[in-house]
Amino acid sequence: MALDAALKAESDVIEAGKPRKVSLEIKAVAVGEVAKELQKLGVGGVAVFRGFLTHQRNGRGFIAHVTVIEPAARNQDV
Repeated sequence: MALDAALKAESDVIEAGKPRKVSLEIKAVAVGEVAKELQKLGVGGVAVFRGFLTHQRNGRGFIAHVTVIEPAARNQDV
């Protein structure tokens, strides 16, 4: 089983002494048992994702291959 998804990260950072909101959304894929875990997490689920980045097959952009899903800390900003 393979599952296509999108991962989104958002945070507040300081750049050149000034606050800035940053966000990133990247296409992702999970395979096997990790895909089942990701499916259980559901849309909008919060977790820490580990894996690797590679080029998409069409050569346009990157895709994250999720190999580990860990629960997010409850007090962590999303």
